[in-house]
Amino acid sequence: MTAALACLVLVGAAVVAGDSAAEERSAAEVLDEANERMRALTSVTIDGVTDVAGGGGYSIHVTTDLTGRCTSKVTWDTGAGLEQIRIGDSDYVRPNRALVEQSGQDVAGTQEQRFWAKTPAAEAQREEGLIDCTHDFTSFGTVTKGKPAEVDGEWAIVLKVTEADDEGSFTFYVAAEGEPYIRKVVYEGPEYHSTTEFSAFDEPLNVRPPAEADVLDMSVLGR
Repeated sequence: MTAALACLVLVGAAVVAGDSAAEERSAAEVLDEANERMRALTSVTIDGVTDVAGGGGYSIHVTTDLTGRCTSKVTWDTGAGLEQIRIGDSDYVRPNRALVEQSGQDVAGTQEQRFWAKTPAAEAQREEGLIDCTHDFTSFGTVTKGKPAEVDGEWAIVLKVTEADDEGSFTFYVAAEGEPYIRKVVYEGPEYHSTTEFSAFDEPLNVRPPAEADVLDMSVLGR
């Protein structure tokens, strides 16, 4: 019995020591591990909301394999919207009626259009709302730990990253249990504020091109 109790004490001490070692990891080490795990994902869903000083905010929903296959939908505060499907070297893009109208085209009397324009992915313009399927999981600046917080009912390690110029800061919420996924990132700066949430880690990706009847191939049309 004495030997058994001694064994239990040793095992308990080892467990506590292991927990302490995990807790003693620096904030930068925790964030580096989280970024590394996110870069290794085969798929992820990203939802973001950005508020811009002076107006022009937008929300975005992305499902991606982080390489060359993804879908996205951007919706601006004005009601304009843009959908995108990227499969390899091709983009399928569909603006909504409000975006077409904002571009200066007369849409009076027309219904919401269903057609997608097929264009080379290499010609995509980010300033027009188009995206790459990749996501840069890197962090720069001074990292400090905050108090744990809940994200969708699960505990997360809170890490604050202050940029070198002190003009903006990121707050990362990293899953405290299981895989060290980044669950949420909040950016606060002088020009805009954004919240980005990540979910559906490594889930099967179902990204397909639109029906052929709904696609206008711009290369064939000479555009």
